[in-house]
Amino acid sequence: MPTLPYSSSDYLQTDEDIIDYLDAAMEDGDSRVLLLALRNAAIAKGGIAKMAEITGLNRESLYKTLSEQGNPQYDTVAAIVHGLGFRFSIQRDSSDLQAA
Repeated sequence: MPTLPYSSSDYLQTDEDIIDYLDAAMEDGDSRVLLLALRNAAIAKGGIAKMAEITGLNRESLYKTLSEQGNPQYDTVAAIVHGLGFRFSIQRDSSDLQAA
């Protein structure tokens, strides 16, 4: 049976899809998962070259940053998230049973 190529970015049709996808990636707790999710989101929003243009970041460096081996600084991740049209926010973890 032949296999078909799969890319998560093909299924990220709306901003809500991307938000849910990135949220799930953040909940995973593995930074590599988040970086690959950001890469897929960037591809879904027009590609890495377009993200480089929007953010002012170097295209080659974006490819490296958004790989499993990437180790970006907060400023870079924030620029990518902003370039996607989103922002970070903090919410209380409802699974946290400790009193504030």
